[in-house]
Amino acid sequence: MNKFPKTLIALFIFSSFTFAQNFKVKAKGIQTFNFADDRGRNQTTFFSTTPLEDINGTANGISGAVSFDPADFAKTIKGKISVSVTSLNTGINLRNHHLMTANWLNAEKYPEITFEIKSISNIKQESDNKLHFSVTGMFTLHGVTKEITADAEATYLDENDQTRKRAPGDLLGVRAKFSIKLSDFGVSNELIGNKVAENIDIGVNIIGSNKI
Repeated sequence: MNKFPKTLIALFIFSSFTFAQNFKVKAKGIQTFNFADDRGRNQTTFFSTTPLEDINGTANGISGAVSFDPADFAKTIKGKISVSVTSLNTGINLRNHHLMTANWLNAEKYPEITFEIKSISNIKQESDNKLHFSVTGMFTLHGVTKEITADAEATYLDENDQTRKRAPGDLLGVRAKFSIKLSDFGVSNELIGNKVAENIDIGVNIIGSNKI
């Protein structure tokens, strides 16, 4: 006699959990966030560690956009983020120059590093305006494209007096991290494994606006 009501309760709980994994914000419908920032505040980082040397680098030549419906995040999200290779900075000018050459990333032939979103999974609701998730997409470096999955979080900020100090409109903050193998992208050099690691850790910390 009690099985049917218990089943309904279980379905209700499951449905509530499933549909809760979205932003609960003021905006309705598809929102598009632009990540171009002429002040260079958006940034990616890259880290290499070997017994001989650690390299901590940054890049701020970021462009691209992401769009989604806040009420249906996983099913509607799409977008592409690009990083200018010439904006990569290892902290040493000569090393930066080497990085741009044909022996390394070949900035002249392959001027951009890109990530295009394919899907979102494993969404966890951190708060009404913050989601943690896995994002899978096509990562292109040195003219080679591979599918990767990154650990990410996104925070949606309704426009207010504080956000307008950064940019007009609603803001979307995105953080992500993942690793790549240079050999997977056709980057080979006698220094890899000695002074430059084969595995590079990459981080993303960017904010976009839906009014720029």
